[in-house]
Amino acid sequence: MSIIDKIQTFFSFFGKWVTYILILFFGYLVLSSFYFVVAPSERGLKMTLWTLNETVYSEGIHWKIPFIETIKFADLHIDRADWDARSASKDLQNVETKISVNYQINESSILNLFRTIGVDHVRLEETLLWPAIQESVKSATAKYTAEELITKREQVRSDIDLALKEKIVKYGVNIVQVNIVNFEFSNSFDASIEAKVKAEQDALAQKNKLEQVKYEAQQQIERAKAEAETIRIQAEAIQK
Repeated sequence: MSIIDKIQTFFSFFGKWVTYILILFFGYLVLSSFYFVVAPSERGLKMTLWTLNETVYSEGIHWKIPFIETIKFADLHIDRADWDARSASKDLQNVETKISVNYQINESSILNLFRTIGVDHVRLEETLLWPAIQESVKSATAKYTAEELITKREQVRSDIDLALKEKIVKYGVNIVQVNIVNFEFSNSFDASIEAKVKAEQDALAQKNKLEQVKYEAQQQIERAKAEAETIRIQAEAIQK
């Protein structure tokens, strides 16, 4: 067999395998267009042309009609939204609250949520969560002075959590956890807090110093009493 014949045989054999592979590949594409897979942490929504079906598909493999039915997926994972909310305290101090909110799509409200806002988490945060967080923080911080925001931090967090749930739950999103990461105040307020702390520390130091002086004075009195008593006893002994 000549070299040319060998080359032709090789390409003929190779061409058959390429054809088989292409047939398998396109066959897979066609077959996969007839079904969709829903992961454990997802729920599937089927749209027939532009109409949303009422069935919510849970974990598993489900059938669909290619090109007519399309699938949208809703992620049920607990996600986190971070936000810097600017507001004012009861005593009109500017405060920036760094807050972290854990949220989750309510499975029983997926259809309504999809119709009103959508189930994409980024869209949920931009359209629903961030404005609600801002308003909830404003309403909560306005109840407390700047100093109370620090000393009553847990109560402030609870107020924000309650206000946020009232605004969000009706849309089909559950608030799992609200955390206040930090409060940031104006430089002037921070300076006044430092001055107050220093004054309290100085006052405590002066009080401790005064207590020490009183203690030492009392010790001298007791010492003098003891010496006087010793002299009295000695004098009585001599007289006897």
